[in-house]
Formats: sequence, C-alpha cells, structure tokens
Amino acid sequence: MLIFGLAGALRVGTTRAPIGRICAAKGNPLDCPPMRIDSKKFKVDEGEKVRLKQWPTRVDNFYQSKDHYEKVLGEHVEELQGLQNRFYAHNRYALLLIFQAMDAAGKDGAIKHVLSGVNPQGCQVFSFKHPSTRELEHDFLWRTTQCLPERGNIGIFNRSYYEEVLIAKVHPEIIQAENLPEESLDDKKFWQHRYHSINELEKHLVRNGTHVIKFFLHLSKDEQRKRFLARIDDPDKNWKFGRDDIAERNFWKQYMKAYEECLSATSARHAPWYVVPADDKKNARLIISQIILDAMNRMKPAFPKVDAKRKKELQAMRKLLLR
Repeated sequence: MLIFGLAGALRVGTTRAPIGRICAAKGNPLDCPPMRIDSKKFKVDEGEKVRLKQWPTRVDNFYQSKDHYEKVLGEHVEELQGLQNRFYAHNRYALLLIFQAMDAAGKDGAIKHVLSGVNPQGCQVFSFKHPSTRELEHDFLWRTTQCLPERGNIGIFNRSYYEEVLIAKVHPEIIQAENLPEESLDDKKFWQHRYHSINELEKHLVRNGTHVIKFFLHLSKDEQRKRFLARIDDPDKNWKFGRDDIAERNFWKQYMKAYEECLSATSARHAPWYVVPADDKKNARLIISQIILDAMNRMKPAFPKVDAKRKKELQAMRKLLLR
C-alpha cells in the first residue's frame, strides 16, 4: 500500500505537486474552505507507461471529519444535479462513466453516493456480469454497445467492455469460450487488436457527442483483505462474499499487470483513465465527484436559448391561461 503525505507527490519518481493539505482553521471543521482537488493529478496521460506501484492507493484526506466529508460531498452532489439538469435540456452530448476495479474497491458505493442527486430520468446504470449465450455469439463490444447513453443522458458502466482485456487476459479460458475464429486466436497481436478496437470505438463515440471518462479504483491487496473480513463479520454483508473472491486474490499480480497494460494502451486525451486511490472510500468519492464535475463543466451545458419568436409565442399562451 502506498500512502503519500503532504510532502509527497502523487507518483514515485515524479515532480507532481502534493495532493492534500490540512485546514489551518481552528474550531469547527465545517468552517474550513473546500480543499482543492486537482483531477489532472489522477489522470493517465496518453501514451504513458503505467506502473501501478508508482500510483498510491491512499492520499491525504480532502476532508477533516465525517461531517466535513458529508458537507463537501453534498456540495458536489448539488452542483452535479444542476449540471445534469442543463445537460439533459441541452441534449447535445452524452456522458459515459466507466468504473473498473478489483473486488471490494468501492465501485457500487461510489456510484450510489456520488450520483445520489442525479435525476433517474437522465441516468442509467448497467452492471455487466458473465456474458449470456446470446451475447457470446457476437463480438466482444456488442453487448455493451446496446447500453450506450442517449444524448442528454449519463450512462454508467459498472464493469464494461474492458473486462474483455482484463479478466479475459488473466483467465484465457474465457476467450476460448467465445468461439472466435482460429486465425484470431492464433494472432500474436490479439490483445493489441482488442485495445485498438476499444480505442476506435471511443473515438467514434466522442466524435458523435458521447464523452467518455474511465475510473480505475486503485485498491491495495491488504485493504481488500480487511474489507473481505468485514463482509464475513457482518451478517448483512455475507451475501457479498464467496469462494471465488478468495480464489481471485491468488491472481493479484496478473490482474495488476493486465490493468497496467490496459491503462497504458487505452488512456487517451479524448477518453482518459483516472487512477483513483481507493483505500479510503470517502476520499475516493470526493475525487470521483470532482472529476465528473470538471468534465461536465468543460462541456458547458446550458438550457436552450429562447429567441424572440418563441418569447412571443410564450406570452400569447400566458394570456390564454390568464383568461
């Protein structure tokens, strides 16, 4: 587990600025000004070679207490709600949020808390499990493509087509079950071609108005162990844990390597990956919400402008209602 203090940079061997800072104000922590979260510090630059050991799983808190965290997150949720209202009315862009992580990293909780104020009418969440027999009869991008968000909407993929270059890479028997042509399976550049297909899909989406933001919740193996133990000890969370979770821990190194190769090959200016330190769930949610806010603000969503003709029409209808 990597922990960076006030004097630490975001990554080992870099000169990036410290991430967190401590509020010097005395008295109620709620009086502290908002801590600035620079989302760029968590972004994987296009062409960057990712080494996850150089990316921290924990950073200085962006909150002073539980109450302060709830206040900051509440402010983020309120701002996001306003942005989504304009985004939906603007009806020019769509936003696709992709969440990938190891088990127990907090994807579900992040989606639940960060997007708690979003109008369900303009937001959909899809969780992708093992593909069905029908889905296996299509190419690996087919099933997720059916679920892409419409213009004006936010789409959330809790796991995604990236499973096809992550778990499928760790467990190659999954690829064998996809009934692919032999020439594809024998291709030495099989994985490079899959990365290329993903990159081309995301370029196509962006060209047509769908912005893509991808989150990797970076959890340490030790923190995962603690969360698994908590699931065993809490009867209400027993259902979240099974033997498969233990079995997958044996492939931790292979998963980290698969994630490194995936992030390196598919993070782009138009569809960036963000590596979010996930050992502290509250901190992770604040970081994720700030990244989403920054992205939506860059799109500058606005309510449709009313021209003179429309204003005249509205006034005429107003007179009818006042009769």
